[in-house]
Amino acid sequence: MSTAIDVDAAAGVVTLSRADAPAAEQVAATLLAVAGELIDDPSWIAEAALRWHDLPESLRRPLLAYRRNSGRTGALLVRGLSVDESSLPETPMVSGSAQREATLPAALLMLVAAAFGDPIAFREEKSGAMVQNVVPVPGREDVQGNEGSVLLTFHNENAFHEHRPDYVLLCCLRADHDRIAGLRTASIRQVHGMLTEWHREALFRKDFVTAPPPSFGAALGESEPHAVLSGALEDPDVMVDFAATKPLTEQAGDALVELQSLFAANALTHYLTPGDLAIVDNRVTVHGRTGFAPRYDGRDRWLQRTTVTQNLRRSRLLRADDGHVLGG
Repeated sequence: MSTAIDVDAAAGVVTLSRADAPAAEQVAATLLAVAGELIDDPSWIAEAALRWHDLPESLRRPLLAYRRNSGRTGALLVRGLSVDESSLPETPMVSGSAQREATLPAALLMLVAAAFGDPIAFREEKSGAMVQNVVPVPGREDVQGNEGSVLLTFHNENAFHEHRPDYVLLCCLRADHDRIAGLRTASIRQVHGMLTEWHREALFRKDFVTAPPPSFGAALGESEPHAVLSGALEDPDVMVDFAATKPLTEQAGDALVELQSLFAANALTHYLTPGDLAIVDNRVTVHGRTGFAPRYDGRDRWLQRTTVTQNLRRSRLLRADDGHVLGG
């Protein structure tokens, strides 16, 4: 297996200038008092969708360009957002942790999310919070999910779900102590041409099923049989979770092994620091994380996450009152 490539060598990076970072923070600050400072309030989300247009043009332009074409790696890193680590509270250590009250980092995250469509959440995961904390939780170290700290295998976010998000956004508030926890991404565009024809054909067949991640609990069952690759033969979408996707035939299993190996050999590793925001095109790119050792001292790694769909209408049947949360 080859060594993962550093993000700056191959993926898109947007670094805010000293002038643009405080300008973006000023826009975020205007959201703090909206709707009683409650992020999940529909009027707060609606206001964020309006005010993202006030972000500096130097940020808006690359976000819109990435939305149209996420490129070969399907990953974009925005650096230089205003996150003052010294002013943060202790890193949460409880299962199901989410950010309900408006803060500057959460507002910045949601403003950027609005560039790509509408934020969505799932009722079964962290009670449908729009902004979720990705933090290590004591006793959950081995979990293949956002609360674990062992190597997190490659996956599309909520790969099992018919209405899985189109984009995943992860904003770093605090890095891990040893600076070894890396967000890993790998795009089907990077490896599509390396697949053997036999295995590529197998991945286009509906010979796979995928179970929900641990964060959903036992509320939902596994998916209907699906293909791992779909859409255009020359530029397909990918739908897989290597910890939860099960092949239904021997050939499907062989193809899955080859795909996982190619992803691992061509992955990018993004070492996020406070103020970094990673955007992953969930349609063509899988992501995971290297392992790390949390200390549970209030200073552990802390990311905040939201997910976005480009077509909110498509999931209307699953969203009460035409809101942003799917599920019961």
